[in-house]
Amino acid sequence: MDTEKLFNLDKEMIHRNQNDELLFYRQVAGGDVEAIIENCKQHRFMDNEGVGVLSKDPVLNLKYHFIVTAALVSRICTENGMEMEMSFRLSDHYIQRLDYLFTLDEIEQWHNKMILDYTRRMQVLRQNAALSRPISECINYIYAHIKERITIEDLADFTGNSASYISRLFKSEMGISPSDYIRKVKIDKAKNLLRFSDFSMVEIASYLSFSSQSHFIKLFSEETNLTPKKYRKMYYGTHWKGSEDEFSIE
Repeated sequence: MDTEKLFNLDKEMIHRNQNDELLFYRQVAGGDVEAIIENCKQHRFMDNEGVGVLSKDPVLNLKYHFIVTAALVSRICTENGMEMEMSFRLSDHYIQRLDYLFTLDEIEQWHNKMILDYTRRMQVLRQNAALSRPISECINYIYAHIKERITIEDLADFTGNSASYISRLFKSEMGISPSDYIRKVKIDKAKNLLRFSDFSMVEIASYLSFSSQSHFIKLFSEETNLTPKKYRKMYYGTHWKGSEDEFSIE
């Protein structure tokens, strides 16, 4: 490679001030939702100044930077207390969706959604930092085995405690029973499947180990006030606005 090409490559690979990046990742890990929303409003992800060029194609270049950000965020959040399995699943979920995004605006919005998701989860994690070890272990177990049928007895065996003790402790610290918490996590997973996949109701019910399709529909409707069919019709393919429990930066 000649001197001119080396010089041009070096220019392309210059990165923005490291302090800015460190502050950004600290804000995510610290659960600073307000700061991250402001970051999104400023379109910092689209700021090309001081950012290395990973591809000559603008869309592909932004996707590469998205993947780098997802990898770093998942690692930093894990190092700051997020359960590893949850962090990696989140990262996989957001990266896989890139295959269906074809414009810079779509990628930026999906990036902001990912960052806010991680930040919001870290905020909750810090708020629950006082959780006892058995309950922290229960939550980790639930996320790692969400596709299975999980019982209080499973949680008790995993933590080495009695079912009655775990039931009381869980309700005391989380303000919700273990079974209700498990149901909520399963319904949240079902929401993503309804929005970002073509799995049928039967397949989703089976995947998440609901006893039947009708049971899944009943619980989903109780949790969201919408049937799964209506939820999919309203939110299928949306990734920014559309759900009452998501952030908007407008």
